[in-house]
Amino acid sequence: MRTNKYLDVNPEVAQALAEGKPVVALESTIISHGMPYPQNVETALQVEKIIRDNGAVPATIAILGGRLKAGLTAEEIEYLGKTGTGVTKASRRDLPVLVAKKMDGATTVTTTMMIAHMAGIQIFATGGIGGVHRGAETSMDISADLEELAHTPVMVICAGAKSILDLGLTLEYLETHGVPVIGYGTEELPAFYTRRSGFRVDYRLDSPEELAEAFLAQRAMGIEGGMLVTNPIPEEYSMDPEVINRAIDEAIAESVKAGIHGKETTPYLLAKVKDITGGDSLDSNIRLVFNNAALAARTAAACRRLRE
Repeated sequence: MRTNKYLDVNPEVAQALAEGKPVVALESTIISHGMPYPQNVETALQVEKIIRDNGAVPATIAILGGRLKAGLTAEEIEYLGKTGTGVTKASRRDLPVLVAKKMDGATTVTTTMMIAHMAGIQIFATGGIGGVHRGAETSMDISADLEELAHTPVMVICAGAKSILDLGLTLEYLETHGVPVIGYGTEELPAFYTRRSGFRVDYRLDSPEELAEAFLAQRAMGIEGGMLVTNPIPEEYSMDPEVINRAIDEAIAESVKAGIHGKETTPYLLAKVKDITGGDSLDSNIRLVFNNAALAARTAAACRRLRE
């Protein structure tokens, strides 16, 4: 585990890392900005339980009172859930001021990767990553998640890039930056709410052991950057692509009218899609997070076995 004067590692997480036990990082934006209270807290605690049930220690990550937290208590998760969007959605650019001003922040994929790496955690489960937004050729709206994947040595397990994005350009960006995009049991990039996108991933791997072998090889070679594992949403929770794409198109049109841009874009679009689909998209979101958490825990456990 690395030392950082602004970092607090939960005692259970610190002990697990010291003993070489599997640990899985989790983001906190999904708690504060992803869904309403108390569903957000219930979901966050269930995700932690799933990780424990699959043989790893969960480490939900956030910034509280200016401290970088790797591993939250149930009370801290409750606080984030109740405070909701009153907590700053914290990307890389926000960390210096949040820390200096002793403020709170909910971590995105970017900042979760950063803080996980500071703590020595190598596996991270989330819902979907950010990417290149539709119309980025004029807006230049590209998620910091992609740049972080290019530089920070953490495996990110997700259900693909959010389908509100330009998936083709997102894959092109990752290829340019040398980030391996792995399909878990699939050769096609999952599109978050749906299992298929029409775009191919770099490689298909079919077991946690194979994922662990590839990641440990990347680390042993000293290759800069992380690894993206795309894990399709379970079939029974996958949404009809036509239904979800119509909802996304409608949500994007409304966001343009409303002048939404920057880091407010993704939460705005996801909320609109949820409203348009009558809540079905939120149900799918929760199920894919559960699925990713289980795979991340099994992969972290496989990494430990291979190191022994």
